Amino acid sequence: MHLLKPENQKNSILPLFAVGTFGLHLFTLLVIMFHGSILQQVNRQATLQSLVQLIDGRAITVDAQENLERHPETIRRFIGETMTLMLTWSQQQPPKTVWDISSDLITDEFQPKFQSEITNLISNNKLGNFSKFTENILVIQRISQPTKIAEGKWKAEMIANQLVFQGSDRLGESIPVNKKIFVQAIDEQATSLPNAPTPLNLGVYRLGEARLKIYKICDMKDTNCSEN
Repeated sequence: MHLLKPENQKNSILPLFAVGTFGLHLFTLLVIMFHGSILQQVNRQATLQSLVQLIDGRAITVDAQENLERHPETIRRFIGETMTLMLTWSQQQPPKTVWDISSDLITDEFQPKFQSEITNLISNNKLGNFSKFTENILVIQRISQPTKIAEGKWKAEMIANQLVFQGSDRLGESIPVNKKIFVQAIDEQATSLPNAPTPLNLGVYRLGEARLKIYKICDMKDTNCSEN
């Protein structure tokens, strides 16, 4: 029997070491790939649904949506409640106060025109000189299902009447307010709360949570009103 020389022993061990190292690296690579696939599955599952906590304490899971997507009922409620709030006035809630608090629900570009339209609905055509004996109430009859006109933009039609009561007149005057209303999605909350919020501040803030703004309002019969 011949004993192997040290040089031969080293030569015989090196291939085994190389094979063992390659096998270890391959095993590590497979483990990394396996963990990567698990993380991808967890990520997909996490993005499918989100946990939403309701104001009454209940928690529900909802499908995740793109930031510019809004549910049709969310759009309809935003339009109805925003228009009702902005066009309902009284001595305790005069139009100028309503406008100052709620105008953030309107885009900056459309604010001057809409403010002018509100002024035209006031009997003396003065936003800051509202008669304390007058009450205006917007009564909505119908809001259509919103139509998507672009990414993050929708149009809906509103059939409503503004009831105007002056002094002891309880019958009032009815003014048709039939409009095409255009809204767009925004990335951030539209409004903020002051240090001592009033009920009106809280109502406007709640509407702003929909992250929508009105960017155009046209008369229902206006054929020149473009959709963009």
